[in-house]
Amino acid sequence: MTAVDTIKATTPTIVKEYSERSDGKALFQNLNTLVPYFLLFYMAIESVSISYWLTAACVIVLSFFILRLFVLMHDCGHKSLFKTPLYNTLSGFFLGVLVGMPQYVWSQHHNYHHRTNGDWEKYRGPLNILSVAEYEKLSSAAKKKYQYSRNILLAPLGAFMYFIFNPRFNWIVGSLKFAFSVMLKKLKNPGESVKAIAAAQESRVWATGREYLHMTMNNIVLLSIWAVAGWYFGWATFFTVYVISLSFAGAGGLILFTIQHNFEDSYASDTKHCDYYRAAIEGTSFLVFPKIFNWFCADIVYHHVHHISAGIPNYNLEKCHKKYEHLFDGVKRLGFGDIVKSFKFILWDEAQQKIISIRQYKQA
Repeated sequence: MTAVDTIKATTPTIVKEYSERSDGKALFQNLNTLVPYFLLFYMAIESVSISYWLTAACVIVLSFFILRLFVLMHDCGHKSLFKTPLYNTLSGFFLGVLVGMPQYVWSQHHNYHHRTNGDWEKYRGPLNILSVAEYEKLSSAAKKKYQYSRNILLAPLGAFMYFIFNPRFNWIVGSLKFAFSVMLKKLKNPGESVKAIAAAQESRVWATGREYLHMTMNNIVLLSIWAVAGWYFGWATFFTVYVISLSFAGAGGLILFTIQHNFEDSYASDTKHCDYYRAAIEGTSFLVFPKIFNWFCADIVYHHVHHISAGIPNYNLEKCHKKYEHLFDGVKRLGFGDIVKSFKFILWDEAQQKIISIRQYKQA
């Protein structure tokens, strides 16, 4: 029996043993993150009039707490943080507002990643990497642009677009286009009800009416908070702290997610040959980071365990890993020193069924 077969056979036992959720633990995690978050946000704004160095220090620490908020929101999307489903829904929505992301919509996309993990024909990761065949078709200029656009230094800009700009822009523009299209169809078919026209209308921004509802609620609440906070603290001060801290936190999240799947010889199959459990072991990394960092990312460093079962709450991941560590010898270990290197692996080699670097491509 191979290591992957053993993992597959053991998974039901692992899930039964470590999927137990606790409302108490989840509430405590929310409180020990939210209280420092609000205190640090207030301190960062107030410190602007005292010392920019103090402000910078507050913003850096605040960014780590925002990263933790995002991972807790992520767990709510998997229904794995609280035992009570309603609490996951409410907490997920509130945390989604704080990190600028409509939680329900984001979770639908993220759950797709879990269903297709290892299948790079369907999901290309946060960097949206190309296959070797696709890369070969690019011009020399396009190849350079492709490489430069996936540079780790662009992570804060990517986070700004992903967490701050796009959710607002897509909702506003998508709503206007949707309303305009419904209006035109109503003019062409006066006898048809607006409700029926809207129900049949499709959008590139949201997949269902429920997704649009969550996008709308998230944006209304968040934009209201922006307005009140900007008026109370001052627009320039508030948005400087808000944009920088969220962009840094988002950059950390994007980097974290990337290196958990983009690394040397990472398993990357096509749809036909994809093995879910092999992807969890050979296509997902174990990040060996200091204990304090593990806390700030809610133990998502044990990503291989998370991909074996997303139903295991974050507060059980470390215990699960330690008990079954002998089964995880095939999981790639990465440290801080491997982060920059991992961003070099931006091509999917269909023939070898793995992720490779541009350098490896040229050598081949």
